[in-house]
Amino acid sequence: MKLRRALSLSAATAALLPVVVAAAPASQAAPAADIPTCYDVSNGQYHNNAFVGRTFGIPKSMTLGPHWTTYTATLTNTSAKVLKSFELSAKLGSYVYNEGERDLSPYGDLQYWDTSQRAWKTLRQADGKARGTIPGPKTLKPRESVHVQLRFRVSKDLPMDQTYEAFTGLTGTFVDRYRDTDCTAHGDATGVFYPREG
Repeated sequence: MKLRRALSLSAATAALLPVVVAAAPASQAAPAADIPTCYDVSNGQYHNNAFVGRTFGIPKSMTLGPHWTTYTATLTNTSAKVLKSFELSAKLGSYVYNEGERDLSPYGDLQYWDTSQRAWKTLRQADGKARGTIPGPKTLKPRESVHVQLRFRVSKDLPMDQTYEAFTGLTGTFVDRYRDTDCTAHGDATGVFYPREG
């Protein structure tokens, strides 16, 4: 499969690709909120093959507590087109499969490294979830990559009365066209981990 071959690119090859630093000026315009997703417009027929995503440094399991786990997330535009209205976001959470299960996101902290200010910046939404938008480029050219350094932790207050299949990572969103209709598409660089008590 083309995707499987693309995912097998070596880190050395990826290092040769043009790089866009994630802390570029935040003057980009986000994709319009009223633009539908390409998945919805196409009734599930749209397939986004624009990105190869990788994460480095996310462990399979992590101990609850105050210590940070730092990792790098990379998105590479493997398509032949410029991705426009490009926007970056990051998230920390867990999959909820059954009624009554909780998302660990409100119990976690997620930060990204702002290279322009040389400081860690916290991502937190109004609903308490550990996620948010990261400053980045407005476009991503073919074979261009964006790299973001992130770190996360999960509080000891997390109730361990269930098993959490947790995840953290980077999402790139852009405006594409499907049958003459503007729509939004995205790609992810995400890793899964399982929290445990110390």
